[in-house]
Amino acid sequence: MNALLAVAGGVLAVNLPFGFWRAGVRRFSLAWFAAVHLPILMAVVLRLLSGLGWRFATFPVLLGAYFTGQYIGGVLRRRAMRGA
Repeated sequence: MNALLAVAGGVLAVNLPFGFWRAGVRRFSLAWFAAVHLPILMAVVLRLLSGLGWRFATFPVLLGAYFTGQYIGGVLRRRAMRGA
């Protein structure tokens, strides 16, 4: 369980800058696809390095961390642009 929480925290942290980037580019552009898909590779690397394995029960937690990181990154970008 500790490894799962650590990887979920890492996935969330990795997705923050990618969500920030994604919120500033045109939807479905090459940059948008990169901002959405590159962090998936990093999540797989984190999963492999942690020895977490591929148990089905880990997927909802890591997907939640992925989407939460993307969402929060987008919110941070919108707030930064509003304040600028």
